[in-house]
Amino acid sequence: MKRWATAEWSGAIKDGKGNITTQSTVLDHTQYGFNARFAEGPGTNPEELIAAAHAGCFTMALSGKLGEAGLTAERMQTKATVSLDKTDDGFTISAVHLELTAKIPGASQEAFNDAAQRAKAGCPVSKLLNAQITLEAKLES
Repeated sequence: MKRWATAEWSGAIKDGKGNITTQSTVLDHTQYGFNARFAEGPGTNPEELIAAAHAGCFTMALSGKLGEAGLTAERMQTKATVSLDKTDDGFTISAVHLELTAKIPGASQEAFNDAAQRAKAGCPVSKLLNAQITLEAKLES
């Protein structure tokens, strides 16, 4: 399976403008730029898109791990926070923190924690990132 997206850019780094389009057109010429990345400007940015991809991938992977244990989530919500840090070599994504809240009927805390850790390690986006990935998982009753 292959998926694609395109990015277009015009101008210099600080005052230029860009747009991103995904194969599905969920993002269709969606604006991105310096202010959306480093300030509070309109549009999206690469780190926000990576956070969305990681949250979605991890949560879907967790659903699969729960299914292997005979469990089905009633509801799961994951927030992924991506850290972009300035280093001597420029900028780097150094960390991603996943915050999961889940309601899973019949799940023990042990089964939940095991599935969440396996999903964190096994999700393709986790495998792609060269960053420290941490997880805070809360099972609601």
